[in-house]
Amino acid sequence: MKIIDMHCDTIGSLFALKERGEAQARSLRRNSGHIDLMRLRESHYLIQNFAMFVPLSGCDDPWERVCAMYRCYQEELERNQDILAPVFCYRDIAQNEAAGKVSSLLTVEEGAVCRGEAEKLRELYRMGVRMITLTWNFDNEIGHPNFDNGLREKMETAMKAWKALEEGTVQQEQLHTVQQEKLHRAEWEEARLAAQAAYDVYMHTPNLTGGLTEKGIELVAEMENLGIIPDVSHLSDAGFYNVLEVTKKPFVASHSDARAVCPNVRNMTDDMIAKLSERGGVMGLNFCADFLEEKPLGEDNPGTIAAVVRHAKHIVNAGGIDVLGLGSDYDGIPTHRELPGAQSMGRLWDALRDAGFSEGELDKIFYGNVLRVYRDTLG
Repeated sequence: MKIIDMHCDTIGSLFALKERGEAQARSLRRNSGHIDLMRLRESHYLIQNFAMFVPLSGCDDPWERVCAMYRCYQEELERNQDILAPVFCYRDIAQNEAAGKVSSLLTVEEGAVCRGEAEKLRELYRMGVRMITLTWNFDNEIGHPNFDNGLREKMETAMKAWKALEEGTVQQEQLHTVQQEKLHRAEWEEARLAAQAAYDVYMHTPNLTGGLTEKGIELVAEMENLGIIPDVSHLSDAGFYNVLEVTKKPFVASHSDARAVCPNVRNMTDDMIAKLSERGGVMGLNFCADFLEEKPLGEDNPGTIAAVVRHAKHIVNAGGIDVLGLGSDYDGIPTHRELPGAQSMGRLWDALRDAGFSEGELDKIFYGNVLRVYRDTLG
């Protein structure tokens, strides 16, 4: 079994520890998070994509931050060159494998780091970046996400009101009367229902009008010219179709699931899946439990392999076996109970095999489809 995972946030997690002066608490080589190099090697990973995620909130200069994160990445490459080797072009993958090393493909999650400048994009290419998630959850110079900021504000307000009641629940011994307890519970339930309604509207309302900007169209075209793969995870529905029009080569949705199975707008519609497949692109199964299966607010959602299998089967039905890959989102999501880290991929293989996927189909899902895209795009 070989594995290619198109998205993890492990470098960002390490960088955050370094910023807090806790770098010794965790290393890329071995740690207690979702991914480390020892587990990648033991689990036969061919390639791990390492994302440099730059959150715009509280970040004065996204470009400076991604450069600082890149220095952290370079330090890890240097420190672990006996296990890990970078990918700059397609032939590096086979060379790294022959040398017994895991390949590292560097990506960026948040196109705002380019500040709308083609030269910044070219500098990222020189650093070794070979995939860029065009947006995260905020508007940037390239385009718009699938979440609405106005709806987010309403949702956050409703959630705050509910949480205030949740955290301020009066202890039984402090209640003077049964009537007071009933009134409190009724108020709590009313706030929970309001928060649930606002949450559902926010999570289920895709952006059908705000796509790529004029500058975004220019930068996506330049990405394709350079050999940087556009990644449409997080991008609006309108933006997806813009990328389809602007590009000629395959592109990816590195960490997205099927919206028909779970209606979160971070997931892909059946038409998107079909169009991505027709282009020769790939989407990576995301292990975030909330993208796999929705639960009511306040109810635990630890994640199940069965939900991952449901998405895999639906995606293949919608777009064919050649469109599906892996995009765990490890170290960027709450721990999935049944797939808690890189060491768990054998469990997913077994579950998909038991669901009827052949060994040849599993090879495509676990590495072959993504490897084909890299062959067709990286040069």
